[in-house]
Amino acid sequence: MAPISLSALNITFLGTASAQPSTTRNHSSLALRLGGDVWLFDCGEATQHQIQKSAVKMGKISKIFITHTHGDHIFGLVPLLASRLNGAGGTAEGVEDPRVQALPTHWTGVIEIYGPPGTRDYVRSSLACTHTILGGPYVVHELHAPSSPSPSASFVIPPNPAELPGGRNIPVDEEIGTWRHIFTDEFVQVSAAPIAHSVPCVGYVVEEKPVPGKMDPKLYIPHLKRTKTPMSVLSQLQQGGEVILSDGTVLEGPRRRPGRKIVILGDTYDAGDIMANLATDADVLIHEATNAHLPGVDTNTKGEYTYEGVEERSRSRGHSTPQVAGRFATRVRAKKLYLNHFSARYAGNDDVDEKAGAVMAAIRELAETEFKGPVICARDLMSVDI
Repeated sequence: MAPISLSALNITFLGTASAQPSTTRNHSSLALRLGGDVWLFDCGEATQHQIQKSAVKMGKISKIFITHTHGDHIFGLVPLLASRLNGAGGTAEGVEDPRVQALPTHWTGVIEIYGPPGTRDYVRSSLACTHTILGGPYVVHELHAPSSPSPSASFVIPPNPAELPGGRNIPVDEEIGTWRHIFTDEFVQVSAAPIAHSVPCVGYVVEEKPVPGKMDPKLYIPHLKRTKTPMSVLSQLQQGGEVILSDGTVLEGPRRRPGRKIVILGDTYDAGDIMANLATDADVLIHEATNAHLPGVDTNTKGEYTYEGVEERSRSRGHSTPQVAGRFATRVRAKKLYLNHFSARYAGNDDVDEKAGAVMAAIRELAETEFKGPVICARDLMSVDI
């Protein structure tokens, strides 16, 4: 695969619902476009339908990161794999499907899936029970903690012919509590940390590696002209390199600066200290806000509830309110907070419906009581450049 260029970095929210989808919100999934590649984070039911409505290209998907194995975050994974990898249900009358004849050693374009324990077995069992034959390869990497099932327990179900060997059981770094750099290349690295929910759940941090600082060519050109040095060395200086001119003058490019950091959390009632350390100075924080107390705005708000009562009720179910999200955004010094994973009672057509707009504005204002930076309530198919 060609190296990823991060000059273009875009997030498309494919689904922003919690638990049940609605007519205006699909199950959880978002697409991160990095140059020419697409990475999915969670893959709820009907994610592939949402992709067809968006500018995201199915054929560009190369990695899928699952935060936890609740159905509203994973039920769309195997159908999407079947579409992405040219899956089929076999042939009749004993005719061998050409997909079966493809040797894994000859396959290219592997789809990499990352997730908590159970992700591998879920994919295997779904493919087996539906007799699905894939025309391309995939591999599953699981993030294991000391409390996770032993790795051998993940191989009860035989691997699908399309599953390549080499799927890792990645141990957590017990000293710092994170899965550091589960993926890294020349431009970007991905780490993960556990967050508190009702089942094992993780959040992911996508971090661009340091990028060249801003350069003013006018500071260098007089020296290059004086020594008749080719202007092509400007590209070397732009990358932070050093150039020694013929008269001994040393030119140094601008220092590299930190790249962009995107934090994508799964469901949580408390993202915790470990994630906070990993998420510090996030350019973008994506945090759930499943429930909110909206007296006078949302007709479904019960009179006996309070802000504190709704937060405690949400916490008991493993979820957050906008205020919880705002507090975490403040804690990690996030530059921008996107709220998502909303209860089905909060319609996602707030851009065209006045009542829905009032509800989402009230939810945003609750987060703003705890976080003074920009807060955006995500809606399905919202696309933002980072």
